[in-house]
Amino acid sequence: MALLPSLAAAEPSGRPNIVFIFADDHALQAISAYNFRGRSLNQTPNIDRIAKEGAIFRNNFCANSICSPSRATVLTGKHSHLNGVTTWEKFDGSQFTFAKALQAAGYRTGIFGKWHLTSEPTGFDEWMVHPGQGSYHNPDFITPQGNRRIPGYATDVTTDLSLDFIKRHKEEGQPFLVMCQYKAPHRTWQPPTGEAGRRALGSFAEPPNLFDTYEGRSKPVARHLMGIDRHMKLDYDLKVPVEKSNEWARMTEIQHEAYHHFYDDENRAFLEANLTGKDLVRWKYQRYLRDYLSCVDSIDSNVGRILACLKESGLDRNTLVVYSSDQGFYLGEHGWFDKRWMYEESFRMPLLIRWPGHIEAGTEVGQLTQNIDFAPTFLAAAGLPVPPEVQGLSLMPLLTKQPVAWRDALYYHYYDGPGEHGVAKHYGVRTDRYKLIRFYADDAWELYDLEKDPEEMHSVYDDPAYTTVRAELTAKLDELKKQYANPILTVADEKKLSAKP
Repeated sequence: MALLPSLAAAEPSGRPNIVFIFADDHALQAISAYNFRGRSLNQTPNIDRIAKEGAIFRNNFCANSICSPSRATVLTGKHSHLNGVTTWEKFDGSQFTFAKALQAAGYRTGIFGKWHLTSEPTGFDEWMVHPGQGSYHNPDFITPQGNRRIPGYATDVTTDLSLDFIKRHKEEGQPFLVMCQYKAPHRTWQPPTGEAGRRALGSFAEPPNLFDTYEGRSKPVARHLMGIDRHMKLDYDLKVPVEKSNEWARMTEIQHEAYHHFYDDENRAFLEANLTGKDLVRWKYQRYLRDYLSCVDSIDSNVGRILACLKESGLDRNTLVVYSSDQGFYLGEHGWFDKRWMYEESFRMPLLIRWPGHIEAGTEVGQLTQNIDFAPTFLAAAGLPVPPEVQGLSLMPLLTKQPVAWRDALYYHYYDGPGEHGVAKHYGVRTDRYKLIRFYADDAWELYDLEKDPEEMHSVYDDPAYTTVRAELTAKLDELKKQYANPILTVADEKKLSAKP
């Protein structure tokens, strides 16, 4: 059933403020509200508050698991092939975005932090965004008035800018949209050097497939270049030695001292141990998790600052607060870091939404949702129409528990392969139980029964017991390609798009 984004008329009217907090590479495994597969790596009490006081989406996914394409999809409500950002292309700011629609309807709009779309933001009254990936320490910002470097830690600075926007516009009588977009916890996982600092030593539980051998799957999987064992760098990624940290040159002497305090003793013990094989992988995994989760700790603290500001100002009563990330991330599953694959850890995105008086506290949404749905949701919450070109669906019926026909499958497409991390180009379809993946440059297929094999360790594509399932999913995949006007419709199309330029 092809669903059209035409649900706005049946949804709550009004003009709430919208605070959209967007992290980079924040895995579900690192948000305690999710307790993903029973794996609790940390505690995120402030992010969890959004779920407790609003809603948590249990099955939310991205359309293309990589930074720039995901951001373009969120802004436009369209899949990558229609918004023009399939990999690292320059975003066409003349096209529809939800920010431009809200601005035209009288919203004051601002965006601060990571942008990563090459072109200058459009649809925003105020913007200060990082060049490219941005930096953790003493971050640079592009602004309409020129470039600025602001001392401090990027997560704190981005929050400061967002809170300043909120405080300045709260008395104007106009609703506002603020997009607070963190660089963290993107590679290279640089902990803050201020009061929050780096989390204490601890032992993080290993995923059961940390030492995955990639048997039982197609050949493209084993060709990856994102293994903790061989591809995570001791100096660039793990600060051994600390002076090789990739941001060392932009840090102050005080920040240098903090990093020496964080790492020197650990590094000395590591070098003396002369670890090899699985022992070395385990050490790298623990160092990676400690730094990654230190970045998440800072995010959670800053989410707390935002929630406190809204409460103190009385704005919380009519503010839609959203927490999400551009995609998920591997925290050792399959032996990996990074993202890109259609496998669950990178395909899934966190999504938590609070709107007092409209969303019942403790709401859990289990339907299949996707980041194409964000734009129509924001428009619907503001009582604005959803343009026909938008491919997503407003989430408001799910949030307000209205009966509504909903999609039964999701479409995914990754275009960048093999790229820096050796991930082959692929697309696929996911239903509640099954996932079919097509590696079209390799003429390879995978099929997973997520009920029996949630960690996606054994493809059953060639299993005769799944012949009917395979046929049904293939037909559904073709249906979704047509529904979303994807140019890959035939094997000939696949060959053209997989050819090297």
